[in-house]
Formats: sequence, structure tokens, C-alpha cells
Amino acid sequence: MKSEHSARTEDTAGRPAGGGRADPATEVFVAHRNLLFTVAYEMLGSAADAEDVLQETWLRWAGADLPTVRDRRAYLVRITTRQALSRLRTLGRRKESYVGPWLPEPLFTAPDVAEDVEPADSVSMAMLLVMETLTPTERAVFVLREVFDLGYDEIAEAVGKSPAAVRQIAHRARGHVAARRPRGIVSPTETRDVLDAFQRAAETGDLQSLLDILAPDVVLLGDGGGVKQAVLRPVVGADKVARLLTAGLGRVSAASLRQAQVNAHPALILRLGGAIDTVVTVRIDDGLITRLYAVRNPQKLSYMQRETALRR
Repeated sequence: MKSEHSARTEDTAGRPAGGGRADPATEVFVAHRNLLFTVAYEMLGSAADAEDVLQETWLRWAGADLPTVRDRRAYLVRITTRQALSRLRTLGRRKESYVGPWLPEPLFTAPDVAEDVEPADSVSMAMLLVMETLTPTERAVFVLREVFDLGYDEIAEAVGKSPAAVRQIAHRARGHVAARRPRGIVSPTETRDVLDAFQRAAETGDLQSLLDILAPDVVLLGDGGGVKQAVLRPVVGADKVARLLTAGLGRVSAASLRQAQVNAHPALILRLGGAIDTVVTVRIDDGLITRLYAVRNPQKLSYMQRETALRR
């Protein structure tokens, strides 16, 4: 179900009233909408907040003097970045009172997103959580430079810093992320193979098979947001995680657990009564699952109802 802001954005900037031809400002915005959503989502890790940022971006764009804007893409990215930076600080305050671990909102993504390795890696659950450890400005600079390959001058305008300062921030953020990101880019095929084994073990309750694909120091994080039952603290260690999973998924039927493309990577979707109950994504290092992320908060699962297009 779309948020009120999401629906309003699409009504205002996605469909011309009465079915006629859209005005030039609307046409430009619609042409870049998927790009702007991707920028906002990678900065925020929240699809609902990214939609709100797009609404705010549209309002500012609609009031711009279009003929004087030389680079419309850069102008829109700049507005989106500034709005996302402001929203990041609000989001930070909300996370302080969040019940249990906070995980990014999963997105049901189109298959073509996974074909572009760099952006696919940048929207993985593991990478979004790594970016959570950056300051808001570092995150903005990292996303715009490393993912979208914007020039330092462009980024400087977007974040309100000098190009020299942006270079330093980019260097610092790059080093910070490199020390924490997954050790290598895992192919969708490898992820799918591991998930196949995980799914079989979960459906059969085979504890040993589960232990075989879990790293000794695996960590399970659950996000119920205080609405759905979930682990309130990280569960660490293969034995603890395996026993928790087999107990929780022991009665799951084969029809309830299915793989889908989530954040450009294969993931498992658990449905109960036809509705999505849990989205499970994984981080894989050296062929073993090192992190499991289980999102159960219903407010974070609305974007699993439709395919989301992400663009660079």
C-alpha cells in the first residue's frame, strides 16, 4: 500500500491531469524520478522516507525557473540530496527510540537491477547497514561519488561544502566503508545456491544442514519494530542461530517460503495466509552466511507489494 505522500507525488508528478500532455517541468521530473528515488533510498535506507523526499523535491522543482537551469539532472539530484540530508537527521532521532534493531526497508526489485553490479551491491541490505555507520554528510558524499560517479564540484554544491572538503570526506568515507563492507561481491548465482540450501534446511528442520552453511560467528538481526515479534538483540553464533531458525521455521510449508529478488539480490519471502510476514536477506562471505536480516515490521514491507525500478 502506498503512503499518502507516495500517492500524492505520483499524482502531481507522474500523471498529467486529464490525460493530456505533461508540462515540461513534470516531464523532466518523471524522466529522472527513478534516479532520484535511488539517491534518496541509498541515503536513507527507507523507501517511505525516500518518497517523502521526492515529494519535497517536486515542490521545489515545480517552483524553479526552468529556462535558467542548465543541467536539470544535476539540479534535481542536488535538491534531492539536500532534502535527504535533512530527513537523515530526523530519521536518526527516530531510530534512537526504535524497538529492537533497525533494518532498512526491503525493496522488491526488477531483475535488471542485479545486472549492474555496482549499484546492485550498493543497495544490498549488508551495504546499506555499512552506510548506516557513516555520518549524514559522509553518506551523501559516498553515495553521490562512489555509486553515481558525480564530480566533486557537483557534490560540493549538493552538500554545501567546498570541493576540497568533499575530496577529504570521500576519502574518509571510502576507507570507512572498505573496512566494513563484505569482502567481495557475491554473484546472484552463489547467493541463490546458498539460499536454496538454507530453504531446504529450514523447510525440513535439518539442523546439521543449516549449520553447514552458517559461519561460526554468524549474526541474526530481526526487525519487528515493536509491532511483530522479533529478536530484540543480535543473536550470535551458528548453533544459537540454527536452533532459533529451526524452531521458528520448523512448521513452515514449502508453499510458504519462496525466493524473490530483494534489493537486487536473491532473498527469502515468508508468506502466512497469503500475506508477506517476513523478508529474509543474507550476507555471504567465503561461501557461508555471515549475517541474516529478518524484516517483520509490516510498515517496512509495503514496497514488497510491487516492483521498484532503481536507476543510476
